[in-house]
Amino acid sequence: MNARQGSGGSPDRPARSAALRSWFDTSAGDRRTGPADEERIDWLRAAPFIGMHIACLAVAWVGVSATALWIAAGLYTARMFAITGFYHRYFSHRSFRTSRPVQFAFAVLGSASVQRGPLWWAAHHRHHHVHADTPQDPHTPRKGFWRSHVGWFLTRAGFRTDPSRIGDLLAFPELRWLDRYDTAVPVALAVSLYALGAALQRWAPALGTSGPQLLVWGFLVSTVVLFHATVTINSLAHRWGRRRYATRDDSRNNWLLALITFGEGWHNNHHFFPGSARQGFRWWEIDLTWYGLRGMQAMGLVRDLKPVPAWVLDKAGR
Repeated sequence: MNARQGSGGSPDRPARSAALRSWFDTSAGDRRTGPADEERIDWLRAAPFIGMHIACLAVAWVGVSATALWIAAGLYTARMFAITGFYHRYFSHRSFRTSRPVQFAFAVLGSASVQRGPLWWAAHHRHHHVHADTPQDPHTPRKGFWRSHVGWFLTRAGFRTDPSRIGDLLAFPELRWLDRYDTAVPVALAVSLYALGAALQRWAPALGTSGPQLLVWGFLVSTVVLFHATVTINSLAHRWGRRRYATRDDSRNNWLLALITFGEGWHNNHHFFPGSARQGFRWWEIDLTWYGLRGMQAMGLVRDLKPVPAWVLDKAGR
């Protein structure tokens, strides 16, 4: 019998306890197991993520208002930029430079997306680029749509942060804290939205909102839509679109995905030359994250945005 299981085949009490603690402290659930277990979905640890999806059904009870929709859209926009501009282009690829306070501010905003900490995100993404669309790639669509879209995210291996890939980021204790307690910021956001909604209900009733309504629309719905938009780059941008460059993986450029992910859909461009802060290589390839980073550079908040080299553009030919 597996030492981690009781007579009924379910995880033993220490394993369950570790999984529950890992909802708040990721180090509590970081237990090495056999290769087969590493690839299975950890249902107990994944319960809050699944519950967040189910809780979106509460829209039927809390109703909707323009205020709730605007806040949901604003949080989608701000957090998507934090994911694409900082979790991806900055932390994962170091495609520009910034100050430590700005780095931390956008790490916090990215953490509010419920896509785990910046170290986790960078470690997994760097692993993806090394092993893209091979058996070692945890979210290649070659393993099936649902596995690439969300299944990999909920496995025991998927929960773990590999420190060997992020040595440059481990020097920052504030980033390590965000990675370890990756639910702290989302919980704070959820509580703040509830409190804001309750305050508006009392002091500005004409807005027609409430604490439960802002919690459901501003946090739950906005976060779930944000997550699924982000991971379409794993599940869809390696299957549908055009291949400008003959890369070793299946990456494709998809204009629709580029719109909803602020430029990440120019994925074949990115896999051919991942070091650039710009992913829409041509002027007609809309890359909202690039425009945002250019604006931040003009304000002195970021610097040294790495451009697309001329030889990359010449190789594309169009």
